[in-house]
Order: sequence, then C-alpha cells, then structure tokens
Amino acid sequence: MTDFNGKKAIVLGGTSGIGLATAQALLAAGADVIVGSRNAAECAHTRGMAVEQVDVLERQGLAKLFEKYAPFDFLVNAATGGARAVGPFLEMDLDGFQASFAKLWGYTNSVRLGANHLTENGAIVLLSGYPARNCKTGYIAISTVGNAVEGFVRGIAPELAPRRINAVSPGLIDTPMFPARGEAREAFFNNATKDHLIPRAGKAEEVAKGVVFVLDNDFVTGTTVDVDGGALFA
Repeated sequence: MTDFNGKKAIVLGGTSGIGLATAQALLAAGADVIVGSRNAAECAHTRGMAVEQVDVLERQGLAKLFEKYAPFDFLVNAATGGARAVGPFLEMDLDGFQASFAKLWGYTNSVRLGANHLTENGAIVLLSGYPARNCKTGYIAISTVGNAVEGFVRGIAPELAPRRINAVSPGLIDTPMFPARGEAREAFFNNATKDHLIPRAGKAEEVAKGVVFVLDNDFVTGTTVDVDGGALFA
C-alpha cells in the first residue's frame, strides 16, 4: 500500500471529478492535502483537506497559494481551465478553439509558478486525455490541447530533474462534466465506448490510481501513462 505520510500535496481542480478522486486517494495514503478550485466551498467530500479558492489562469493568486504551502512534495493539476470546443474544425468558431487552450495555460502557469516550491525530489502530474493520440472527428480542439500537454511534459522533464513531471491520460471517464442523466447518460457511455477494449466508461478513482502510481514511483518522469480502457486501440 502506498504510504505518503509526511508528504504534502496540492491538487488543483480538486473539488470534483478526477481531481477530487485524486485528492481523496492522496489523503487516504496519508498525505496532507490542499485542494485548489474556482469553486472552493468545503463539503463532505473534502473533509480532512485544506480548501483554497484559486483560478489557475490568475497567476497572482496561484503564486500566493504556492507560497503559502511551500515547500510541498506533489503538485497535481486536474483543472480544465474552462470550456472545450467540440465539433468539426472547418465549422468551428476559432475563438472557441483558442479558448480551449485555457487548460494548457493553466497547466503551464502551475508548473512555472509551482516547480520551484517543490521539495528536491518532488513530482508534478498533469492530466491529458486519449483524444491526444486517437482523435475522432469533432474533438480536434481537445486532441490538440492534449498533444500540447504531453509534449510540454516531455520537453520540460529534463529542466525539472531531479524533480519529476508526468502526464496521466484518461479515457472516457464518468464524471459530473457529462450532464446527461439516467438512461440517456448510460446510452451515451455505452455508445462512446463500444469499440474500446474495456467497453465501459472509466471511474475517476481508476484515474486517481494512475496519478498515485506516477507520484509514488521515483523512476518515472517525462512520460504519459494511459488509463483509458484501451481507447487508443478503438
């Protein structure tokens, strides 16, 4: 069992979905956990954690958060940064396409401002997504941003060493970001994953296990770990 006793972790985007599941997994492993979110109201799900309101696109507030809790061992950024454009590129509003890159800017802000507050052997994890390497029509914005995130991780890893940075790439995960409910929700996931090697939507907790793995393994850096149910083979 992973033991993070004595470790301090900051999870951005940590009050819902994959970020929340990751924060809960780190807490269960013994870490002191700070979650940052634009929607930072404390709730039962974040009990035992420090909760801070922060927007990853606002550098001043982000810098203050890192300074307040420095030094820390782990930094996980699961914040989406805002809306993501979908639809065929040749019909897409280019402002919407550009706005999709808010996720990348939030990630680069967190690494640039947070890396120097990491402990000597600290680690960072960013979230990508399987469309980066398996792009279906209509998901070009998400794919392009995911490619940028994974390329950023590879490129920045040598500069950060011996501190580590990795990406975790989820497949289609059943989280609150999908608004459909009941039978419509089930039908959506069934149709979207029918060609995956594991034909179901993943759970946020399954992605969190991937994040914990790369945080815990001191011999993994500059890479992308897929937690996607075989979506890349679809």
